[in-house]
Formats: sequence, C-alpha cells, structure tokens
Amino acid sequence: MKSIVAFFSIVLALGFGWGIPLATAQDAAPKENKGLKTGKTEIVELGPEIAGMDGRQLRMRVLTIEPGGHIGLHSHKDRPSVAYFLQGSDTVIYADGSQKHFKAGDITSANKDTTHWHRNDGKEPVVLLITDIYHPKK
Repeated sequence: MKSIVAFFSIVLALGFGWGIPLATAQDAAPKENKGLKTGKTEIVELGPEIAGMDGRQLRMRVLTIEPGGHIGLHSHKDRPSVAYFLQGSDTVIYADGSQKHFKAGDITSANKDTTHWHRNDGKEPVVLLITDIYHPKK
C-alpha cells in the first residue's frame, strides 16, 4: 500500500509541478514558416454567391515546402480546409503530439478542432493543393 501511495505522490508532483514544467507538443512546434512558398492562388468572394458568407472567400492555393522546411503551428478554427498532396512526403504533427505521414496522391482535411503543423523531412519539395474557406483580416 505504501508503494502505491508513493507512486501516486510522484505522479501528482510531476503533473502539478514541483517546479517541473511539462512540455506539450505545441510548445515544441515552430510558430513561423520556413522554406514555404505560395504559388498560384485563386479566390472566389463568397458573399455575392451565398447568403450569410459576406467577407469570406473560397480560396485555392498551391503551397511548396522545401526540404527541411515547415509550415508553423496554426489552427483551422474558422477556416476549414482540404489538402491534396501533389508531390513529396509530408509529416503533419497535431497539437496532441500525434503524427500522420502523407505522400503524393493523399488527401486530408482540417476542421475547427484541428491545430497542427507540417514538416518536410524528405529530399524533395512537398507540393500541396490547398482549398479553404478563408476570412481575410480587415
């Protein structure tokens, strides 16, 4: 019984901090972009097309992440998107620390609950076709 109490005391001490910070996946994630290029972009203003969508855009972009580059940590709250991988191998790291690997031909989406970042660990550029509903800051 004493060993169980000691174990839980250690867990609580680490979890609630005897001055020991617990790192999260978000703490280790880069906040800025590196080696990211935005290529062709096409935009449709949604206000004139759909009632209630004033100020929002349907946006399609071609993004390239150079080898060793990344797209910094970002949220898709208020900006759902769909991505199609045209080239390369991309690692997407989520806020909870989980990871998914994508290659040419893969497709994925992000919704209001998605916070993540992209990393190119390969030797060739990652090229993505991204479509999202965007609200430019005014």
